[in-house]
Amino acid sequence: MQRVSALVAMGSNLGDRAGHLLGAVTALARRPEVRLAGLSRVYETEPVGPPGQGPYLNAVAALETECDPQELLATLLAIERAHGRVRRERWGPRTLDLDLLDFGGRVLERPGLVLPHPRLHERPFVLVPLEEVAPGWRHPVFGRTAQELLEELDSSGVKLWHPSSG
Repeated sequence: MQRVSALVAMGSNLGDRAGHLLGAVTALARRPEVRLAGLSRVYETEPVGPPGQGPYLNAVAALETECDPQELLATLLAIERAHGRVRRERWGPRTLDLDLLDFGGRVLERPGLVLPHPRLHERPFVLVPLEEVAPGWRHPVFGRTAQELLEELDSSGVKLWHPSSG
């Protein structure tokens, strides 16, 4: 199978947040059918969802893969589980969240998998690192770059994270 470009959002707001992100990158890089093509810097953001959660660390990884979208999604879910991810409530706190944002520009809707990710155009915490790692990327449905999508959003809450800050 030929290699396809994919973009994966990573987030964590429980436990060793940076460790969970690093663990996800390491797990992806160890897969023979996946090549890490790029990685954004890490950003700290306020949570979206129920109150009482701590801030998230977010990043986006650019991959080249021989998997099909379902196989890559299964890999991402397995990595989440290996990091203690438990799905209790929508948008609740999590040790690790891995979202398949884009897969070769495909538009796809299947149970459990929608491409591109259905809310990525509304999320500055995804678009800021996505723009960094894939500056020429265009949304397959809207035809707009991440930068153009960001111009309509408030991204002031997306702050570059420094390890010394926690």
